[in-house]
Amino acid sequence: MKKFTLAEIAAACGGKYVGDENLKQTAISSVERDSRCIKENSLFLAIKGERADGHDFIEKCYADGAVCAICENAPKNPTKPYILVDSTLEAVKKIGMAYRKKFDIPIVGVSGSVGKTSTKEMLYAVLSQKFKTHKTQGNLNNELGVPLTLLAMPEDTEAAVIEMGISDFGEMSRLAQMVQPTICVITIIGCCHLENLGDRNGVLKAKTEMFKFASEGAEFVLNGDDDKLSTVTEVNGKKPIFFGLDSKNEYYAENIQNNADGGVLADLCFGNTKLSVKIPAIGSYMVSNALAAVAVGKLCGLSNDELIKGVESYKTVGSRANVINTKDYKIIDDCYNANPTSVMASIDTLVNFKGRTVAILGDMKELGTNELEMHRTTGEYAKEKGVDLVIAVGPLAKSLAEGSGGKWYADIDSLFPEIKDLLKKGDTILVKASHSMQFERIVAFLRGE
Repeated sequence: MKKFTLAEIAAACGGKYVGDENLKQTAISSVERDSRCIKENSLFLAIKGERADGHDFIEKCYADGAVCAICENAPKNPTKPYILVDSTLEAVKKIGMAYRKKFDIPIVGVSGSVGKTSTKEMLYAVLSQKFKTHKTQGNLNNELGVPLTLLAMPEDTEAAVIEMGISDFGEMSRLAQMVQPTICVITIIGCCHLENLGDRNGVLKAKTEMFKFASEGAEFVLNGDDDKLSTVTEVNGKKPIFFGLDSKNEYYAENIQNNADGGVLADLCFGNTKLSVKIPAIGSYMVSNALAAVAVGKLCGLSNDELIKGVESYKTVGSRANVINTKDYKIIDDCYNANPTSVMASIDTLVNFKGRTVAILGDMKELGTNELEMHRTTGEYAKEKGVDLVIAVGPLAKSLAEGSGGKWYADIDSLFPEIKDLLKKGDTILVKASHSMQFERIVAFLRGE
């Protein structure tokens, strides 16, 4: 990482440095919250978690090479320096913000109700054609994950793509204050976290908090097909750049052809340019994500050839529209998370596959007072689109089953004894629910694991 000394870190977080004064100018090699990942000259974050308290591992981290610890309680027998703070979590946010300021590079902040991660991966694929690009790993998109992502930027980073996930008002402001994006990308304003945000207008308000803390001169790349985002006519004195499938957008698509697991063909259009691409993904929604990445790529000076190569090098991650072929079934593992918007998009993808289609759908959490109606509407959508069999699992999903005319099970364990009788060889099966439903168990069961 770039040179970042203990003195700078203590000043950034307002902590009390305790230890050998001669070591204050020591530069750290990494910031770690997991004692198992300590390297020589690491800074260890002692965080109190649900299962373990990082303070119990400070001495072990010193022994393994850590040069310093950030902690809320002083170690009993400190053999190396520590920085005492009121809250380690608040401290790491301030430290992450200070480290981010060492970089004068394109930093893309990505958010939205649906498609944050796939858009982040598409942006990474595109920007990597020109720049040494850093990106959010896994689900590190919250108030601990974002500063850790920033602090993991190597010294030679030339561009970064930072995913920003929220569930309440004020969170995006705190994230954006750390990230200070030079380009803000928002994918979709959907029905998510409505328990806290109320309705889609609340979601729009919460997501666009990003704009207040964007870097001076930042650009704003928004989905113009979204009825909420399309109302944003000016941000910080600038006109947003709109992308979407509709030709009204500055970046739009023509000739979309979804070949299921054979990829999605499309012409990506802007100005007088038309880029013919084959996106290695199964969902038509990936065309919109590709358009966002192309818009950002053009802002960052990529050539058309680099844009095409970037889009076509996209790789899916984790349980997000991942196609798994078994001897009996084709499984679309999309069980990382779910809300009505993303489930409907996944249903659109499912019905592109040949043969009998099955959707195993579960509870969608945090939808607020209209949650049962939203589940029912999602079920009706599956029926309307022609899904051959809907299997709904969970208390809320009972309404989804009623809307679709499908089968309902109270939980996964009650489904397992009957699931093989419901399925047929050659089925294409979508598996999707909120993460807490643990639908990865269903994927593993279907794979025979």
